[in-house]
Amino acid sequence: MAGFCRTTAVLALACLTSACLVGPDYARPSVETPLAFKEAIPAPAKGWTAILPDDAAPRGAWWSVFRDLELDRLVRLIDVDNQSLRQALSAYEQARAVVQQTRAQLFPTVIGAPSIRQSGNGNVARTTLTLQGSASWELDLFGRIRRGIESSAASAQASAANVALVRLTLQSELTTNYFQLRYQESLQRLLTETIAAYRKSLEIARNQYAAGVAARSDVITAETQLQTTQAAAIAVELRRATFAHAIAILTGHPPSEISVPQGRLASRLPSIPGSLPSRLLERRPDIAQAERLVQAQSARIGVAVAAFYPSVNLSASGGIAGDPTGVFFAAGNQFWSVTGAATEVLFDGGARSAALRAARAAYDATVATYRQSVLTAFREVEDGLAGARILERQQQVQQAAAALAIRAVEIALNEYRAGTQNYTTVITAQAIELNSRVAVLQLQLARFTNVVGLIRALGGGWDVRSLPSQGELVATELPIDNTHALHTDE
Repeated sequence: MAGFCRTTAVLALACLTSACLVGPDYARPSVETPLAFKEAIPAPAKGWTAILPDDAAPRGAWWSVFRDLELDRLVRLIDVDNQSLRQALSAYEQARAVVQQTRAQLFPTVIGAPSIRQSGNGNVARTTLTLQGSASWELDLFGRIRRGIESSAASAQASAANVALVRLTLQSELTTNYFQLRYQESLQRLLTETIAAYRKSLEIARNQYAAGVAARSDVITAETQLQTTQAAAIAVELRRATFAHAIAILTGHPPSEISVPQGRLASRLPSIPGSLPSRLLERRPDIAQAERLVQAQSARIGVAVAAFYPSVNLSASGGIAGDPTGVFFAAGNQFWSVTGAATEVLFDGGARSAALRAARAAYDATVATYRQSVLTAFREVEDGLAGARILERQQQVQQAAAALAIRAVEIALNEYRAGTQNYTTVITAQAIELNSRVAVLQLQLARFTNVVGLIRALGGGWDVRSLPSQGELVATELPIDNTHALHTDE
């Protein structure tokens, strides 16, 4: 047993000397961040509201700004059964296990190997019992293992950010499909109203024809217009069903299990959330994922550098062997040994140098990916801000055009009744009216989907502080269902 005490002392001394870390210490790559978004301040106009930073915007359940209970119910089902999200959660659990697996290399490997042997010579039998244990330990003198832990922990953080990214993507996709569905329902109502109006126009054409003041072609034209619009209304049913099915799949259920009650596209949009460009780096899970992968690759450079230094291993073994029926624990039956060994690669044909160059090149690539992710994020926010401002202007003009088109139809029909206008004018005016009113609906849909895209571009209320720290990942195994790092709900 004295041997094991000496072994322990040697290993403890090795711990005190294993503080060197080779390779670069990580620093977040610099990125160019503007002071303000270009599209954040619209030109002055009556009834417009400037888009300002809004740190009080809803966090987590960002879709609640639309104040739609049915949308809220559907989006929350994503966290329950969506398979893409479960896949991302499993990948994170795997990455977290890799951290623990890498961390285990810091500790000795201890093996117990008891054995019993029975032998004999003539009528004499002898039993030998051996209780033996051994331990081996690679000393992390130059930080190869610790750099590996740093890399795997950063990769696990990137995986956690990917969970948030997948969740946000699914939520925004479902929300967009939901508004597309509501648009189809509003379009269906518009077409139903139009069909009713066209029936009245057909009746007017028939009356005019019966009175001998209109041609048979007017009746045929009115009937054609009516049936064409009825066919368009039927086609809307298919598009609505398609979006309803897509919503069901996003919730993780077959379409037969999820039904969406009839509704219509809302007329009022929520206030547009804003943010400062500098905060965007903290609120986009894709940026956080890209940045964590940069640190993971930086640590791999350290692993490659550590390969140029010696590898030091300690091993110890000891135990007791003897006749269990005798004085088994006698000092003469005890044995032990302690071994220290160092290995250094003297020639490898340039393999380590090539591995180091590859690690550095991979690091440069991840830095470029990170910076591109930041640029893409800025572009998406600018697009959303510009869309919010420009689509509002466009819808105001289109609504005025639709009002004029409605008035034009009334005038054309009155003139047709009076016999001062032909039916072609009526048909043209009605077509312009329908197209104008559909365009108003389309712009309303575009504004809703633009808000969804803008909220997603701003991170949906997520924050990089939601990620588990490297210390948490290394020190303990958090239950995956309880970790706050992976949830964005309030």
